[in-house]
Amino acid sequence: MIKLERLSTKPVLEPKREDDWQRSAVFNAAAIYYRGLIHILYRATDLPPHEKYGAYISRIGYAVSTDGINFFRFDKPVMEAVCEQERRGIEDPRIVRIGDTFYMTYTGFGNRFEGDYRIMIAKSRNLITWERIGIALDEPNKDAALFPNKIDGRYVMFHRRYPNMWLAFSEDLKNWTDHVEVVKVRPNTWESSRIGVAGPPIEHRYGYIVIYHAADHLNVYRLGILLLDKKDPTKVLSRQDEPILEPELDWEINGYIPNVVFSCGHVQLEDDLLVYYGGADTVIGVARLNLKEIKFE
Repeated sequence: MIKLERLSTKPVLEPKREDDWQRSAVFNAAAIYYRGLIHILYRATDLPPHEKYGAYISRIGYAVSTDGINFFRFDKPVMEAVCEQERRGIEDPRIVRIGDTFYMTYTGFGNRFEGDYRIMIAKSRNLITWERIGIALDEPNKDAALFPNKIDGRYVMFHRRYPNMWLAFSEDLKNWTDHVEVVKVRPNTWESSRIGVAGPPIEHRYGYIVIYHAADHLNVYRLGILLLDKKDPTKVLSRQDEPILEPELDWEINGYIPNVVFSCGHVQLEDDLLVYYGGADTVIGVARLNLKEIKFE
């Protein structure tokens, strides 16, 4: 059975009380390895990220590390709202590098009406300065991640049409077609309520490894793993029945949104995959998976 191994029993990043924009929560980080460093772009809020605490705003912070555990971070956000669709913030970024360009998928939360959240895409050459491409799907949708390369000349993106995981294809990152429902919830299990992709798919000798999150009827969030066919990513080759990570530590169980482990990103260091995840929508932890030891049935 595939399981993640925590690299630390403590969070690797916590709220910074002296910075108003990240004083309450830091969580759900995109991650990428570039020029010998681990870069994470994380979601941060000024108030606890739940409506009962008030009208929180989500922004994107930047932190960098040489060892994956100890991070230096900027005092100012690298992304914050620039349009009405982002009025209440930028949520849950996921990043890939295709060619010499970084692409970020994220949720723009407008909160102007019911279902006012959209998948949006931005691009960068340096991970610091981001240019908006715009809304990818003009529908209530989230949990989007691009594949790390084109397939048959097209970009491929996971997204969620509630409650399941879908794929879509595009030639220009603006017009998405050929939507296919790929992964469904499983009734009466740990993934019975809703599911969505975690970080971007990982190209592997077996195919594309996909880490995903799932919630049950009690709103407990866990992480799972599956394998897609390399030539036809709409085809699921294998899906583990048991989760690879679930809330166990105090800061994963107790926080603003209890009992949550939720990942948006990971980095590959040779055979090791470092998976960054939000704990209880409050802090960020990291766990390890040895890709060499993975065996799919």
